[in-house]
Amino acid sequence: MRFIGGKSLLTDEIYNVIRENAPDAETITDVFAGSGAVSLAIKKRNFRVISNDFLYFSYVLSRATISLNKTPTFDGLDLPNIIDFLNTAPTDKLNYNRQTAFVYNNYSPGNGSERMYFQPENALRIDAVRQQIQTWYKAGNINENEYFYLLATLIASIPYVANITGIFAAYLKYWDARTYKKLELRPLEIYDNHKKNICFNKDFSEILPCKTDVLYADPPYNSREYLPNYHILETVAKYDNPTITGITGMRDYSGQKSIFCKKNTVVDAFLYLLKNANARYIMISYNNEGLISTEQLTDLCKMYAANGSFKLFEFPYRRYKNKIPNNKKGLREQIYFLQKRTQ
Repeated sequence: MRFIGGKSLLTDEIYNVIRENAPDAETITDVFAGSGAVSLAIKKRNFRVISNDFLYFSYVLSRATISLNKTPTFDGLDLPNIIDFLNTAPTDKLNYNRQTAFVYNNYSPGNGSERMYFQPENALRIDAVRQQIQTWYKAGNINENEYFYLLATLIASIPYVANITGIFAAYLKYWDARTYKKLELRPLEIYDNHKKNICFNKDFSEILPCKTDVLYADPPYNSREYLPNYHILETVAKYDNPTITGITGMRDYSGQKSIFCKKNTVVDAFLYLLKNANARYIMISYNNEGLISTEQLTDLCKMYAANGSFKLFEFPYRRYKNKIPNNKKGLREQIYFLQKRTQ
């Protein structure tokens, strides 16, 4: 899944920093997991992973790909292949209610809405699959692991048919070619690292007390909040019939604004993270055009670093800009690394 500030192209560098500077590390805590790309890459290197994100849809993705070590078997359903069933069954064969089909009624032009996020047929199938998953879970036909696996599979499939440039903050005013494709659920890759991996859906401050070898933090870089850019995925994940407003049908996110997205609170946010992390090592992903300067963040890290342990790694990286990556000269992805000094 495409994610603002996502580190899918930087996972090798992140792993190399850990391997070379924290060779005794066994447990990595990814406190702002986002799409889960870093957590999954670290899991594949056989570290134990503790993953967290305050967005529920992000938690759902990690709950399936990080927490699970085996693909669920769905023994409670008399279906030879559950993904094939959800992909091919006519919507009238799925257990859903069109009147409560929130995506169809609010994000496609199929039932009076003017919003063009999805073609009506795909919007209705999103609702039908989401409601069917919920029905199975409430009836006890699928267990919790199976529930999150199916829900994550649905969420991961939605961007492939969405009428957007990469995020859900706005929809296109014409139908992109991808929107004419039929929604297709694709089985998720599940990797077994033989570790007890844990996922949380909490504010980062609640995770910091958890003891870990390496705390990896990839907070927002600028004033762009994450939830407005993924609000439909959050609504599909929660399926809570939220009150929505505006041209794009935005759900309320006033209680989920990040202190890392405000110029007047970002310094205190980093100080809080560095002070309260119950970790032997701390890694922070940032870039040189963030709300806090390289010099400021370096000074903050050095305040909590054991003597001589602070290191700054920089890599050329792509700026997120709609469909087109912008390799503007001067933008650098950064990894701040330190061994935390003992009090």
